[in-house]
Amino acid sequence: MATITFDTHKYIKTLEGSGIWEVQAEAFSTAQKEAMSEVMGSSLATKDDIHRLELEMRKPEMQLVVMKWLLGAVISGILALIMKAFFV
Repeated sequence: MATITFDTHKYIKTLEGSGIWEVQAEAFSTAQKEAMSEVMGSSLATKDDIHRLELEMRKPEMQLVVMKWLLGAVISGILALIMKAFFV
């Protein structure tokens, strides 16, 4: 699973630079860090998950293509036998 790094010190300093008190900035930082850990702990899809899903979705499509070709070959064979029976 992907890991996201969160620089709490830089976040606190940025908040302090905009006029927020240090205690409040630390509280915001803690809340942000907890929220991010909850999101990352949930079942979010990764790139590998999406790639695996795309491959799974293509399987039936490929099977359908093979079935179409086989059906075409069977119908061609039947037509050839009919033509041979009536025209030869």
